[in-house]
Amino acid sequence: MKKIIAFVSLLSFCIAANAQQDFYHETFTHADTLRGSVTPERAWWDVLRYDITVKPDYATKTIEGNVNIAYKVIKEGHYKMQLDLQEPLIIDSVISYTRFEQGRAENVINNDSIKKDGNTYIIAFEYYPQTKFDNYLKIVYHGTPREAKNAPWDGGWIWTKDSLGRPWMTVACQGLGASAWYPCKDYQGDEPDDGGSLTVIVPDTLVCVGNGRLQYKKNNNDGTETYKWEVKDPINNYNIIPYIGKYVNFSEVYKGEKGNLDVNYWVLDYNLEKAKTHMQPDVERMLKAFEYWMGPYPFYEDGYKIVDAPHLGMEHQSAIAYGNSYRNGYFFRNKEMIDLSKTGWGFKWDFIIVHESGHEWFANNITTKDLADMWVHEGFTNYSETLFTEFYYGKEAGNEYNFGLRKNIRNKQPVIAHYGVNEEPDLDEYYKASNMLHTLRHSMGDDEKFRSILRGLNKTFYHQTVTTQQIENYISDHAEFNYSKVFDQYLRTTQIPQFEFYFSTDKKKVFYRWDSCIAGFNLPLVLKNDDAKIKIYPKQDWQSMNIAGNQMALFNPILIEKMYYFVAKELQGMNK
Repeated sequence: MKKIIAFVSLLSFCIAANAQQDFYHETFTHADTLRGSVTPERAWWDVLRYDITVKPDYATKTIEGNVNIAYKVIKEGHYKMQLDLQEPLIIDSVISYTRFEQGRAENVINNDSIKKDGNTYIIAFEYYPQTKFDNYLKIVYHGTPREAKNAPWDGGWIWTKDSLGRPWMTVACQGLGASAWYPCKDYQGDEPDDGGSLTVIVPDTLVCVGNGRLQYKKNNNDGTETYKWEVKDPINNYNIIPYIGKYVNFSEVYKGEKGNLDVNYWVLDYNLEKAKTHMQPDVERMLKAFEYWMGPYPFYEDGYKIVDAPHLGMEHQSAIAYGNSYRNGYFFRNKEMIDLSKTGWGFKWDFIIVHESGHEWFANNITTKDLADMWVHEGFTNYSETLFTEFYYGKEAGNEYNFGLRKNIRNKQPVIAHYGVNEEPDLDEYYKASNMLHTLRHSMGDDEKFRSILRGLNKTFYHQTVTTQQIENYISDHAEFNYSKVFDQYLRTTQIPQFEFYFSTDKKKVFYRWDSCIAGFNLPLVLKNDDAKIKIYPKQDWQSMNIAGNQMALFNPILIEKMYYFVAKELQGMNK
């Protein structure tokens, strides 16, 4: 979700389709590498679970807490561990536990064995080399976390008030990283396999909502209450989020593909009726459409909930952040609702409910190891908007919506960013990647095959972290066509392919080829209307085929471009 509004503010600019930045000559810092790569101090251990306890202080904008990390040793013999915690937060102490068959060993790490390096801490276990037993860390920390100024795009802790002037707190940290508010292994490729818990101590006048299911609520008899929430499934670091405010709850059971799904709505008390009339129907519609297209909701164990947030929205797993003003469309910064496609179809549904929930399948269920591959999150989820539109309003509506989004493509740099430096791609991870998927779908000419690929991705990579190569290979294998050059074209260059064609003088033959593309670009084309259908395999050399009268209409640039993201151009004066 993170960058969408950043694009909207640029709509008035002209976008040169082939504008090329000096992408491959950017420089990155030591801190970028520490954050974005599998350093030696990260490589030897795998996170199994986070148990986070935090107490925020609204008046001072500070937090204090502790985190228990359960982890598995992948490779023995290492004694240095990288933990991430962003300045100006401070680690106070670290205790290491190792559980053996005979009992448990405890090691209080002394300060000399904790070396700070910017936003990371290197923990040295000099006298306790890590072994393949059950291992745990308890990290106590405190400080003033980075405050978000324009959440969710800049990220950080949010200290604000609701419309009645009551405290309202939460966090948004995608891209910025979970280490902005708690110590962790802040690397997207290592999710806690066994889930985790979030325990939050708040004033007893407020309510805390977290991911998964509420384990308990306890009054501390000192003006505070403790809420503990738990997720059973693996979860992205940046998705573990507390919401603190004057929340009320209502719920329902959705009868989905895997049985009964608990659906909860946590909204500010004055939004209760609006949530029942506006939010609830679109959530039900979303679940129906997305389970059809992409398979069962991936987190039945933890349920689905949507939570009022003081920012536009985020895909926090099993606890979607919602701030779209309870209206259809997309809530723009000047408080007007817009349709990002400018077709009108985007006003038929609530953008945040549909888009952020779509991330439960692509981003939360299937997560990329490196931010550079975030097109897998944003491209598929952006395309889920097209699928939702088509499911309820028909295929032509879906084509129009997707085509309308195309004007948002910038083509300033490749969709895939640099690896190993925590660099998120340009906005084209949304719209260009989505249009690429629309192109692949039409080139297959088989919607059931395409749907089976979407569902198969979510089944095959269920609760896993992946690379773009795994996703690309899966699509090619199950489409039974090698799309590798197509992926290279759309994800790794800024070129827009051009499909050129012309007819023979007697209109009985058509000549066609690819231009403005990489060597070997081989996208097949299925062209069809109500009267005719053909499949062709253009190359970069001219080819030709005989056509019947009703097939000539298939070569209509306007209709072709509605199905495919490239320039379709009929050449004049070349008739033979």
